[in-house]
Amino acid sequence: MEFLELKNRVETVRQNLASASDGKYPAPKLIAVTKTHPVETILPLSKLDIVDIGENRTQEIVEKRNFLRENFQIHLIGRLQSNKVKYIIDDVCLIHSLDRFSLAEEINRQAQKHNRVMPVLVQVSPAGEEQKGGMPPEEVLPFLREASKLPGLHIRGLMAVMPNIQEETYLSGLFADMRTLFERLRDEAVQGVDMEELSMGMSGDYLLAARHGATMVRVGSALFGPRA
Repeated sequence: MEFLELKNRVETVRQNLASASDGKYPAPKLIAVTKTHPVETILPLSKLDIVDIGENRTQEIVEKRNFLRENFQIHLIGRLQSNKVKYIIDDVCLIHSLDRFSLAEEINRQAQKHNRVMPVLVQVSPAGEEQKGGMPPEEVLPFLREASKLPGLHIRGLMAVMPNIQEETYLSGLFADMRTLFERLRDEAVQGVDMEELSMGMSGDYLLAARHGATMVRVGSALFGPRA
């Protein structure tokens, strides 16, 4: 992709986010989803003031990290296997996909081993799609109360992956439900939890996410075009 086209796409997404937020909420942070894209495609983002990138797979992070760490903060946005935590614990700024206590325990173990406290988001499944990971909304508060006791974790909010459908009314309801859950949990003020981030929305639905108070959106194809 030519740099000018990438610049135009980034500007369009940013303008859309600002418009969709409409003053009710701050425009969400744009996380550029760079999975499957080579380093040479990613590096120009730094010239467009994008410092946050999202990767789905630990193997890709390992392969790219030496080229990207100088210019970017890497977010782990895909499902994470417990046995892969050790490979990325030093390389990512935020794990978006904490969805079970066994994973929390392993992140805690590896973080303490590497002398750090790992920022994480708890992944929620708003539509109950098991294949996408995430816990039911009603399980989040008890989970927060237990996981917040782990000294190697810093829980900073929630993440959700919405169904890949075009029904805007249904999706809007799910986004609204996530914002309500986020605010309720923030009001609970669980000790050791800072309910600051709500990561939701991707290329197909990031405008709805911004409209409903996402603080982060994870956008790939709207920036780089559809994958071949």
